[in-house]
Order: sequence, then structure tokens, then C-alpha cells
Amino acid sequence: MPLRLVFDQLEEPSPRKIEQAVEILHAGGVAAYPTDSIYALGCAIESREGIEKIYRAKLMHKNQRLALICPDLSIASRYGQFSNTAFRLAQQIFPGPYTLVVPATHEVPRTLTHHKRRTVGIRITSHPIAQALCVALGRPLLTTSAIAHGPEEDITCRDADEVIASFGRFLDVVIDSEQTPAAPSTVIEVDQDTITVIREGQGSLDGIL
Repeated sequence: MPLRLVFDQLEEPSPRKIEQAVEILHAGGVAAYPTDSIYALGCAIESREGIEKIYRAKLMHKNQRLALICPDLSIASRYGQFSNTAFRLAQQIFPGPYTLVVPATHEVPRTLTHHKRRTVGIRITSHPIAQALCVALGRPLLTTSAIAHGPEEDITCRDADEVIASFGRFLDVVIDSEQTPAAPSTVIEVDQDTITVIREGQGSLDGIL
């Protein structure tokens, strides 16, 4: 069973518990944590073992890519190429429950980008725990929504119990906090001046398009 770290939703994230989780991420482990959309699975950007575990956990194909949680736009610009349109949109939606897909820079390993189009999904979350993990880690956190594919319907994980039931054997640490919203992030791609909605989710599109 993964280490379970319980956070009081009424308090600021415990620095001691954040450090415990980050030590596991530094060592190549996989974490489950709440975001401003649903729960997510993540690992450090350089962790090959962590990436493989996440792909196995979610039964992902190799052409499906993980997104990056970055602490701010300054760090995000090291990994994504932001056109004027993309930058203005990023200022509008971040921090929040969105994933913005933009062309990747050379800082992103080729194994983490689409084989035909070098793009990367960027998240800057407003959730204090996910944000604290990313800041303490000191580099982007590879992330994907905690959605388990069931025989009849997919299971969207909104709390620690659900994520452990669906992915427990692939996880090294689970952040146990309040229940999250019911929808994954809204995914928007920007190619120069063209904006395309890939997935409608938790983030509202009102006033964006």
C-alpha cells in the first residue's frame, strides 16, 4: 500500500508532509494528489520508472502524453513555446483547472511529446497542495488525470479512497485531502493564433473563445 498523507483542508499544506511526498518523487516514485479538477497521478519529469508506472496504471498508449504542472508562467515558458495568443490565453486561465497545449521546447524530452507534433500540455493549478508539491519539487511535475478505465464505464477519482482503489498498486504516496470537483481539466490547444478546445471539463469556456 502507498504511504497515505492526510491533509487538513482547513489549513495551509503541511510543509513536513509536502517534503515527505517530494522525497518520494525525487526518488522516482508516483504520487496521487488533488487538483482544481479531479485527482491526478504524477511523477518527476526525469523519472523513467515513474512514467512507466503511470502508463501501466492508466493503460495508456505510447502516443498519449502526460502534461506538466508548472508553478508559474515563467517556468512554463521553458517547456512550452507561447505565441502572443497563447500567452494572453494563459494569463486569462491560469492558475485554474485548464491544460494548455502548445509547441514544446527542447527542454521537453522527445519521449514526452507526440511523435508527429512536438507539443506539450501545460498546467498551472490553483490547488494549494498540487502547487506546493510542484514548488517544493523544484521542477515540473508530470501529471495525468486519475481516470480508471472500467469494463463498463470509466471511474473518475475524486478522493483518496477512490484513487487507492483504482491505482493503489502503482502508487508510492497518496495525498488525502478534500473531495475534488467531478470533472477533469478543460484542454485547449493553441497553434499560433488558432485556438481549439480538445476537451471540455472543469474549466469554464465563458469569455475565453
